[in-house]
Amino acid sequence: MNDMPPWLLRQLQDLRRQQGHALLLSGPAGMGQYDLAMALAQAWLCEQPTEQGACGVCSSCHAIEVKTHPDLKMLLPETLCLEWGWPIDPKTQEKIDEKKIKPSKWIRVDAAREAIAFTQLTQSRGRGQVVLIYPAERLNVESANTLLKTLEEPSGQTRFIVATEAAHQLLPTIRSRCLTHTMQWPLEAEAQAWLAQQTQASAADIACALKATGGLASEALDWLKSGFTAAAWAALPKSLWAQEPGPLADWGISRQMDALQKLCHDLLCVANHAAPRYFDPSHLPKRLPSLPSLVSWQQDLQTAAHTMEHPYMPALLQEAWVLRAAQALHNS
Repeated sequence: MNDMPPWLLRQLQDLRRQQGHALLLSGPAGMGQYDLAMALAQAWLCEQPTEQGACGVCSSCHAIEVKTHPDLKMLLPETLCLEWGWPIDPKTQEKIDEKKIKPSKWIRVDAAREAIAFTQLTQSRGRGQVVLIYPAERLNVESANTLLKTLEEPSGQTRFIVATEAAHQLLPTIRSRCLTHTMQWPLEAEAQAWLAQQTQASAADIACALKATGGLASEALDWLKSGFTAAAWAALPKSLWAQEPGPLADWGISRQMDALQKLCHDLLCVANHAAPRYFDPSHLPKRLPSLPSLVSWQQDLQTAAHTMEHPYMPALLQEAWVLRAAQALHNS
């Protein structure tokens, strides 16, 4: 666990002292819920845990690393199982392979029932059992209700880690059965120091990446590793004003949309006499678009964000977004 960010390591040490059988890790996306949940599960199941968490070298830690631990049940959407290499039950996997069903973005009720059956098995390694649910907001009503009784009174030494990026979307009955832990933000100085250790980026690029991602260090790390620079971020508003993609041309569809929404957000803030959050004020257009134009652009971005998951022609999509941005920026 030595490679964990210090703010997650602090939370891991605090959570290991909790005695509850069900923990709810709650916070906005990008706060490290999955990483913390995995570290906690590994520490609980470790044969030689240390003050820092799991030892990382015992057979239990190795089994988790290769995703075959018999006392750990991962309750994830099938899309995440496939992306991260966690096994799916053979029947469902067969249906996916044969194209009879598509991998679900939700946690199916059959998977929830399988987790209940798992808790009724005898533990294999004598360190208890762990059920990790992530992201818990992907439980549909039926699968969530299936878990309620066992979540309230798990058998034996079973413990649940319920990790979510949208706690308000969980059933109140799920939340009420868990001890809630609110994810903690890193201090700006420690986030910058950690990013400096993880990348070769300059201090200016690190500071800008943190600002551009709203202080989410893990997201800032992804951006920096993909070549993000402060200069590119500063150039974005001017590029869009000139009806050019600028740095957008090198970013994936999701990041393009994220950047456009953040620019629109900051312009709305300035239009309402508030400070921008993601961009330096000096990099925003001197002549602000009209408030109705910004509101209209924001609504168009929200609509586009719901339909961008499977773009058939990303280049055309980018072109349309750039044209729409330029239109909004010039409408004063």
